[in-house]
Amino acid sequence: MITMFAALLVFCGVQAQNASKAKQILDKVAANLDNQGGAKADFTLSSEGIGSLSGSIFIKGKKFHATTPKASIWFDGKTQWTYMTSSEEVNVSTPNESQQAQMNPYKFITLYKNGYRLGVKDQSNGWEVHLTALNRGRSIQEMYVYVSKSYLPTKVRILEDRKWSDITISGYKSTPLEDHIFTFNQKDFPNAEVIDLR
Repeated sequence: MITMFAALLVFCGVQAQNASKAKQILDKVAANLDNQGGAKADFTLSSEGIGSLSGSIFIKGKKFHATTPKASIWFDGKTQWTYMTSSEEVNVSTPNESQQAQMNPYKFITLYKNGYRLGVKDQSNGWEVHLTALNRGRSIQEMYVYVSKSYLPTKVRILEDRKWSDITISGYKSTPLEDHIFTFNQKDFPNAEVIDLR
């Protein structure tokens, strides 16, 4: 019995160290991204529900602007505008964390700090950080973030409604960005029909 109890204490200690290391890695990634006043990257999204999609993304804190051949999305930290190229419609919404993460691979920067159990595995080119929701009601139940040794994310895997989405990130470049980049401007799309879904 004492041996079993000792083994349990060792296991719990290892788990706590692992979670602490995972948090330190994500803290460094978040600081790395936040300190640069904005960044641009290319991404490829592969999902059962959406299929495969490539595009580019601009990020600054919680804000992002993503463009693909099919759509453009602006998010100013609260409101999201989604412009569909084929229909020239703009849907205005207030997205949940899962909807944000589907188009913003950097959403994990705020997610990991609250309500997730963290774990990490060393890899030859960096780390695989695993996030598991503590509350079954969270829209994102599970997430993997692959981080390079320079503390930049290279891939994000998201589990939502029992379906996995993979977002591969490349061509990361820090660049100062103005806030207006993250808001839809009707003047740039004079023929667009705006549909408010809030």
